[in-house]
Amino acid sequence: MMRVSKQKIPGKSATKVAGWQPESWQMRPAAQQPLYADSDELNRARRELSGLPPLVTSWEILQLKQLIAEAQQGQRFLLQGGDCAESFADCSSERISNRLKVILQMSLVLVHGLQRPVIRLGRFAGQYAKPRSTKMESRNGIELPSYRGDLVNAPEFTPTARRPDPNRMLRGHARSALTMNFVRALVDGGFADLHHPEYWDLRWVDASAHAAEYRRIVTDIAEAVQFMETLIGEPIASFSRVDFYTSHEALLLHYEQALTRQVPRQPGWFNLSTHFPWIGMRTADPNGAHVEYCRGIRNPIGIKIGPTMPIARLLHILEILNPDDEAGRIVLIHRMGASKITEALPPVLEAVRATGRQVLWCCDPMHGNTETLANGIKTRRFANIVGELEQSVDLHAAAGTHLGGVHLELTGEDVTECMGGARDLSEADLSRAYRSNVDPRLNYEQSIELALRIVQKLGRSKK
Repeated sequence: MMRVSKQKIPGKSATKVAGWQPESWQMRPAAQQPLYADSDELNRARRELSGLPPLVTSWEILQLKQLIAEAQQGQRFLLQGGDCAESFADCSSERISNRLKVILQMSLVLVHGLQRPVIRLGRFAGQYAKPRSTKMESRNGIELPSYRGDLVNAPEFTPTARRPDPNRMLRGHARSALTMNFVRALVDGGFADLHHPEYWDLRWVDASAHAAEYRRIVTDIAEAVQFMETLIGEPIASFSRVDFYTSHEALLLHYEQALTRQVPRQPGWFNLSTHFPWIGMRTADPNGAHVEYCRGIRNPIGIKIGPTMPIARLLHILEILNPDDEAGRIVLIHRMGASKITEALPPVLEAVRATGRQVLWCCDPMHGNTETLANGIKTRRFANIVGELEQSVDLHAAAGTHLGGVHLELTGEDVTECMGGARDLSEADLSRAYRSNVDPRLNYEQSIELALRIVQKLGRSKK
């Protein structure tokens, strides 16, 4: 986060949690953890990591919690986006700045179209670990451990690369620190000036059926920026800085534990590896290690909800993680899939609404719409992504709740990983620039188009 304004911070929940310590998760079943061959090597790496400086601060975390509390009341909108899984090799100035650029530009579209502030939450500077469906991977009769992200092992299919290496946690911390330092420098240095539409690559717009409306929106944004600059008498970037936060899935618990700290003048414990950790579908077990770990930290927490999650389990997790119903503590990220959302989402909305709990509802239209083509390539269809988002808006309206955010896998690069969009990328186009080692991401053009579609849908829903 780059600038902290003085606002009231949410309540006292989780300042002291009975029977909890950063290592108490080790007494619970821990899913999705790598099997390290050398426990001494693991302990050395964890000790070294625990002595390194934190990546974020407690006051940034509490400030984000306040903003999420406001979003829960409909006063803000959450935009969370970034890579499916970061790689150490992609820690470069160009890729970081491109990723930041697309999120900032999407947020400007949303601010202008929704007429409310946007919380910018990067899915990076720590998203180096990934859950896997199977522990082992087989190729041509050879079986090796699955690739679990650069924080654990390497993607190359060799025994050396796939060996879980605890020293990678130290490399992950270093890459996260470099990323966050560069993002802070960019934003504090006026990188928000890239909000100006003349910096945008909009050549794709003319290929869209919505071209005229997209052009009108971008023109309106340009005129609004020019008006503000005329009013103030100086470039908008010279008087405006943006708040920016980071997030990642709290998956590799040895890493999270090592960066869980107490701080002066604040009670309780904070995960200082990120502002916003979330619990994924494969680790959302009320009796499991991940929920046990997250119940003791003061960060706001995200919970992924899929179509197969039992409602009773979700309500149990909510009670464990937020027993005092603290504002800004919980973000529920539903990821149902375009073909399942109309059946799966309404019972969840009704059950949580009936409890009266304060939550922020967020839609992840990516993960439920992943498919594998006949040639083995994983992709997502832009039409399904938009379809799930639009259905989500309608279902929330019908339930008396409101959609307060989106959670996206995207990149600022010109990749071809998701089909469709204004340029109508086809299966044949995927091979041109498919770069993800794990899941497919929206490219720059598709990301901006999706922001425009969100504005169109949410704007119509209020009329």
